[in-house]
Amino acid sequence: MKGKILVFIQFFLIFLMLLPLGSEVHFLYIGLAFLSIGLLIGFLAISQHRSGNFNIVPDIKEDCVLVTNGIYAYIRHPMYASVLLSMLGIVFLYATYYEMVLFILLSVNMLVKLFYEESLWHCESEEYALYTKRTKRLIPFIF
Repeated sequence: MKGKILVFIQFFLIFLMLLPLGSEVHFLYIGLAFLSIGLLIGFLAISQHRSGNFNIVPDIKEDCVLVTNGIYAYIRHPMYASVLLSMLGIVFLYATYYEMVLFILLSVNMLVKLFYEESLWHCESEEYALYTKRTKRLIPFIF
């Protein structure tokens, strides 16, 4: 249930961030760059999953396989990085306090979701402990 609540909050915040679509754009190229990089990371992450292994809720699916190749060889949560970078692009596009506050709330929610998912993986798989020693969470070589 906790996972579903976190996903609901995530999508609700993204929805609120997208409401100003059509408003005045401020930092077009920076915003589009972040948005594009975020989408590219998301596509790379999805391409590494076999059919039926991908799960939007952070709860561990039955018979799921830990993915450690491709972009997952560098960061453990590329889909979270994808969402954050894409939404940072939206912040730059519309450059309002409203967007910044929503982005901070989204970031906090994503970090809570990330740590929740990692706690589940640690209970589920000994392989995950080894995986965490050679990868970072969101930013390669940093965090």
